This record gives sequence, structure tokens and C-alpha cells, in this order.
Amino acid sequence: MASLLITHIGSLIGLHSENLLMLRGAEMAMLPRLENAWLLCENGLISDFGSMEALPAQLPNELETFSAEGGYVLPSWCDSHSHIVFAAPREEEFVMKIAGKSYEEIAAAGGGILNSAAKMQLATEDMLFQAASLRLNDMIKQGTGALEIKSGYGLSVDTEIKMLKVIRRLKENFELPIKASFLAAHAFPLAYKNDHQAYISIIINQMLPQIATEGLADYMDVFCEQGFFSVEETDQLLSAAAKYGLKPKIHANQLSVSGGVQVGVKHQAVSVDHLEATDEATIAALSNGNTIATLLPSCSFYLGIPFANARALIQANAPVALASDYNPGSSPSGNMNFVLSLGCIKLKMLPEEAINACTLNGAAAMELSATTGSITKGKKANLIITRAISSLAFLPYSFGQSQIKTVILNGKIQ
Repeated sequence: MASLLITHIGSLIGLHSENLLMLRGAEMAMLPRLENAWLLCENGLISDFGSMEALPAQLPNELETFSAEGGYVLPSWCDSHSHIVFAAPREEEFVMKIAGKSYEEIAAAGGGILNSAAKMQLATEDMLFQAASLRLNDMIKQGTGALEIKSGYGLSVDTEIKMLKVIRRLKENFELPIKASFLAAHAFPLAYKNDHQAYISIIINQMLPQIATEGLADYMDVFCEQGFFSVEETDQLLSAAAKYGLKPKIHANQLSVSGGVQVGVKHQAVSVDHLEATDEATIAALSNGNTIATLLPSCSFYLGIPFANARALIQANAPVALASDYNPGSSPSGNMNFVLSLGCIKLKMLPEEAINACTLNGAAAMELSATTGSITKGKKANLIITRAISSLAFLPYSFGQSQIKTVILNGKIQ
């Protein structure tokens, strides 16, 4: 493949060293940059970069040159929490929400996760793949260059396996790295509403062995929340998944201080996601640890629930990531540019902190930060090129208007 030389870069952002795989506390405000730069991509990787004043005379023979025209170059967004495999949107619930119904009331009326699960039963694998592909293409155009996707709208053996097979097809057909999370413990099917243990036994004894045999998932996820899976049930499920080598990435503290963060940390979860509700004990559990607090501000925006306390987490020296939570019920958008803006506007993160949370720490929340998430020699050349902008802060400041001009995956202009 031809090499790609990007020239006349206004500012090259996120020049982290190769041994820096996660940022925490005060480090999150560190975002090394190089003005008036060039960057060389070879064999899909970042091979070199430097100042335009020192552009090498010797360059690869087969070379495509592309001028950034003063735009900024950043690592692609690393979105570590999504649910983009779903059968149909839920805009009827959007109208119910406008009319004043709460998340819990919509769920009680047959909406929510069970609504998506009912539609999922009827959808074929091909239908799901085509619909998810359209969403993923949109996300790529908006700058996403690494993605985690969850199952969880199946809630039965066959349909959860069907979802995970769709995610595997997405992995095989798209240029960006994708991780799969198994989330059958998303809600209890109506048939098991009063017999939780029977459904948990199906997950442990039927789903997990098949998923492990076929290599369909990278992580185990559980929705640990009041009205969903208790701390004890979550503990049981994570222990079972560990026997198959599935690390935890769990939903915790979305609607209440549930104890989900602590059970996640106990099981050395890669990340605990949501955290709209926190207290001192929650913050302390994540302080100085390696479990990443993945915050999902577009979910708070859409549902009108509190935003996560990013400042307290950063002050406690916890690693923080930002992700889209793209799903049909509580965050029907995969636009990480808007997530970046919300990180600054609503979570009071500095632009540098929010960008690190959307790139290097997002990659770390998928265990991909050794290969993506920063401008580092040897990492994947998954990049965003912006228009010529006045400053780094202009990216989150100009919310709702994409400043992305060009997207590059594996060293190729998309």
C-alpha cells in the first residue's frame, strides 16, 4: 500500500509516549502537541512526524501527499461503550419522554430494553448487520476510529448469539478495531421477572460456554442497578465469566448508588460505565486504581438525569474516559464530537482532559491503548483532520457543528 504524508498540519495533537497507556488525575490535562507539523503513515501505522521546517528529504517512493491546510490532526475518537446492533429505533418512547414519562415508567409500560428485545427476536442477522453498518459508517465519518459494541437486546440464547455474530461480522468487514461485550444481563425477560436465578443459570450454563467456544466476546457486561441486576447477582455473573476469560466492563450507578462500582473494582473490571450517581465511597473505590470510569454524558443529556461528577473523579486520581452509549433508548447518537462538547460544557472537563478521555483513555477502556488513541510512532494511523481552527478549545466550543474535514483509518483517507 502507498504511504501517506500529511503536511501543513496546524497542530499535531496528542503526542504521548509509547509506554503511556492510561492517564489519571492531573495527567489528564497533559496533551502534548507540535505546531506546523507533518506526519508520515506507512503500512497503516504512524511511522514518523516532525516540524515542517525539518521535513526529510528522503521519503518513501510510493507516496501520497495530503495537505492538512492548517487543520489540526488528532488521534481518532475511541468510543468504548455502544449498543449499535439493534433492530429498530424507539422514537415513540422519545415522544413519551417529552410528555413527562420517566425512564422507569416507560420501561414499566413495555418500553425500554424489553421493547428492543422484542424487536430483536424478529430481526435476521443480515438485517441487523446492514442496519448496524449504516450506523457505524456514520460514526466513522464523525471521527470514531475504535469501538466497543455490546449485545444485550437478545435476552435469550439464540438471540444473544445472533447479536454477537453480527458484531463479529462488523469486526471482519470494517477497518477500525472493534471489541465485543456480552450483555445478556441487561434486563430480566418477563418470563423470569420473578425467578431471577433461572435466567442467570441460562446465562451461566448455556450462553457463556457457547460464547467462549466460538470466541464471540471480549468482555462480560452486567447492568448492576436497582430494578435490574443486584450486586450479589452481578458478583455471581462476573465470577462465572472469569472462568471463561471474559473480563468485566459493567454498567454501574446510572440511576442510583447501587454498589455496582465496588463490585466492578472487586473483579478488576476494565471499566465501570455511567456513574451518573456517585458518593464518596464510589469515588474512593476508583481512586488510584486501574478500573476506568467511563462517563456517558449524552445519556444524561437525552434522559435529563444528572451528569457524572468528572471533576471529583479526576481529583481523586481516577482514570476517566468518555463514550457515546449509542443506543435506541437513552442515547440515540454516536457523535463523539458532541460527547466531547458535553464533557466540557456539562462535566466541566478542560478541553485537554476531554480529548484525552475520548482518545487514549477510551482506547485503554478497550485495552487498545498500546496500538491506538495517541499520535505515537508504531500506533495505528487512525486520525482526524479538522478544518483550520483557531484553537484546540474551538472543537468542543463549536458543539453540534462538526469541524472534521478528513478521516483516516489505517493510513488511508476514507
